[in-house]
Amino acid sequence: MIEHYEGAFPAWLAPEQAVVMNITDNQAEYARSVENSLKNKGFRVFSDLRNEKIGFKIREHTIQRTPYLIIVGDQEMEKGTLAVRTREGQDLGFMSLADFSERLAADIAKRGRITH
Repeated sequence: MIEHYEGAFPAWLAPEQAVVMNITDNQAEYARSVENSLKNKGFRVFSDLRNEKIGFKIREHTIQRTPYLIIVGDQEMEKGTLAVRTREGQDLGFMSLADFSERLAADIAKRGRITH
């Protein structure tokens, strides 16, 4: 399986389905609340709250092949939204926590099947 997926496991199989990253320490609490909310829904999520540049964090988690990268900054915190990217670099834009939860649940439910 590792060779077949080249380490980029589909969301249902990935050990970590999403990572929540803050831009500055100001968003740390919001990032933790997003992480906890997603964990309470049964998703495998963690927060990267290190004091590193956001570009570095994105690059690092892309290399680790985490399926979804969630970025929270001041703008997202004020609006109660998330900026979501895929590990392939596709920017999914801003979405609410509920919308992201639905997207992740649908992705997991597909069990990696491609639907046309």
